[in-house]
Amino acid sequence: KDEDRIFTNVYADESPFLEAAKKRGDWYRTKDILGMGRDWIIQEVKDSGLRGRGGAGFPSGLKWSFMPKKNDGRPHYLVVNADESEPGTCKDREILRNDPHKLVEGCLIAGFAMGANTAYIYCRGEFWHEINMLQRAVDEAYADGLLGRNAAGTGWDMDVFVHRGAGAYICGEETGLIESLEGKQGKPRLKPPFPANVGVYGCPSTVTNVETVAVAPTICRRGGAWFASFGRKNNAGTKLFAISGSVNNPCVVEEEMSIPLRELLERHAGGVIGGWDNLLAVIPGGSSVPMLPKHICEEAIMDFDGLMSVRSGLGTAAVIVMNKEVDIIRAISRLSYFYKHESCGQCTPCREGARWLSEIMERMEIGNADYDEITALHEITKQIEGHTICALGDAAAWPVQGLIRHFRPEMVARIDEYKRQYRIKHGLGESPEPDEEFQALGKHPSLLAQHPETNPEWSDHPRLPESAKDWLQKQIKKD
Repeated sequence: KDEDRIFTNVYADESPFLEAAKKRGDWYRTKDILGMGRDWIIQEVKDSGLRGRGGAGFPSGLKWSFMPKKNDGRPHYLVVNADESEPGTCKDREILRNDPHKLVEGCLIAGFAMGANTAYIYCRGEFWHEINMLQRAVDEAYADGLLGRNAAGTGWDMDVFVHRGAGAYICGEETGLIESLEGKQGKPRLKPPFPANVGVYGCPSTVTNVETVAVAPTICRRGGAWFASFGRKNNAGTKLFAISGSVNNPCVVEEEMSIPLRELLERHAGGVIGGWDNLLAVIPGGSSVPMLPKHICEEAIMDFDGLMSVRSGLGTAAVIVMNKEVDIIRAISRLSYFYKHESCGQCTPCREGARWLSEIMERMEIGNADYDEITALHEITKQIEGHTICALGDAAAWPVQGLIRHFRPEMVARIDEYKRQYRIKHGLGESPEPDEEFQALGKHPSLLAQHPETNPEWSDHPRLPESAKDWLQKQIKKD
């Protein structure tokens, strides 16, 4: 229902700034929320069942509770990950530019719960407009006494800084983000130690997603039980879904968790272009999760456990729809190029493997590959997956795994077509089996001069079908 929506200005129907935000309920009795104490806030977040909205889906209340309870003299930091660089993902930017005060208020509440007096909001560098809107909201909060010393009259000091990134996808990983925030190259750290013990500047820190922080004030006002009433067990709450691709109405919409995928697309995105029967596949959680073909999409449930059960994931809930007009192999090849380009190069499996995946997929687009290379692609993804410091290696591997799992026949057909065109181009006939003209050619003395690819010594040539090559070799031996 509309009254249950948390992000009531996601479509910019009203002003995003302080006066209008207060009318929508932001900053309402924030002092009373903090007056309930840190343990109460964390317990409400735990009771709500909120899981991280940045992709991993880790229970948020549990994560917040990892921050040290006793102060050892080091300051605590809250770091908000607004480096939204996953292809297809565009939910956090709607919060930054249309509902920024929910995030700013969330920083105060989450920071207090963690014992942090400072919050950094690390924004993707390309979000120029969004950063300006967020900075204005922060400035308004300072001017109104909602941030700074004695923030909102709570007795708690809170500073919020908006930090501009430089556009590197790897900085969306929490330790890579911390490195970048400290002015270093954005390369992920080995864990342990975890950020809750050694984070920004060596101090206890929690890195969490924009949406996760922005829903905290509403959870505290309405109660964790209210939030937990939406969705299935262990998949509670409402969620922003970013729907793009082959749909009639691409949009970002807030919906209840555990909504069926087909219902989500038809209710809010106007359905698939060309109708449901024209659907080819859907990537349900941003470019880093495996795709789902049409027959699985018909029953898929949009939550963490539902998508995991069909060997995919909710991720950032960026739903990328592809109908039958989309070249599925080219789409995944483009994602492979993205991950090759964005790899920080620190881990050998990712640095080398992502490049291999991209190069093979680039040839696979036109079919210029061997059948065995499909299996080789899968083997490479397994050598990358789980063997890197951060999850970028997994993100590079999973789209290719999904393609092979569900669309291997299309990849074989692409190779077959390339080989057929090659035979026609070189006068070898359409069929891989020799015809009469081809047979006569095989007996001709100048066979090797005209077609060096038939040379028996040239065993590594990948273009000629094995059946034709074996036949020609026999003919040459006969001659």
